[in-house]
Amino acid sequence: MSIVKRNNLVFPSLMNDFFRPDWLGGVDRFESNVPAVNIKESDKDYELELAVPGMKKEDFNVEVDRDVLTVSAETKSKDEVSEDSYTRREFAFSSFKRVFTLPETVNDGKIDASYKDGVLKLTLPKKEEALPKPKRLIEIG
Repeated sequence: MSIVKRNNLVFPSLMNDFFRPDWLGGVDRFESNVPAVNIKESDKDYELELAVPGMKKEDFNVEVDRDVLTVSAETKSKDEVSEDSYTRREFAFSSFKRVFTLPETVNDGKIDASYKDGVLKLTLPKKEEALPKPKRLIEIG
């Protein structure tokens, strides 16, 4: 009994590999380890949400240097003594690094980060001078 699925048709496999999205200017296969990010802007702040399931908050490194925000993570599986006999073991190491240029309106001294349910959320508050000013009634003299 074989647990490995084999494709006996070489030509369709070759064609599938040739017409991959990365050949056509789509997603690069090396970017598959980079988490997807959502960026939201409100009147008072920006929010970055990175989809990174299966990690712990200790795995992340978030740095700000000269208006550049760097989010990275690295996980390694430990060489554990186990009674399990693996036929194939592929998940042992993963890492990523995302770099964002911050706009001048961000107060980089008050950036906050949290990790919950596989989503790393960064809150980047805006500087006071960048916040919208309330409406003001001007009297006519």
